[in-house]
Amino acid sequence: MTKRDEEREERIEMRIIVDAYTVEEQAYGWHAYLDDTMDFPFEARCVTEREESPLKEGETVRVAGMSSTEPTLSQQFVTVEWMDRELGVPLEQLEPIDASDDTEQAIADWHYWLER
Repeated sequence: MTKRDEEREERIEMRIIVDAYTVEEQAYGWHAYLDDTMDFPFEARCVTEREESPLKEGETVRVAGMSSTEPTLSQQFVTVEWMDRELGVPLEQLEPIDASDDTEQAIADWHYWLER
């Protein structure tokens, strides 16, 4: 289990899921936070293979934005450019390569949330 990070916990409580009373509202809070905080486009590497995604571990993609796929508290999708087309993949399987500090923090927040 991931060690508790007080600064991250406060950001999640006060900025991301604040005023969210249902699981669905929390999921949309995360979606809005990620969309507002990440600086698109950016490069990312696939760090884990997932059944619902064609990306292979080590593959590099350009992340174009948040996907319109329905967000959940365990799954947020981003749109990536892959093989001359765009598709939605789970943000969980990506780590930023060449991205702003805000983007790196947002993705780290999401990974932390999933691990806790």
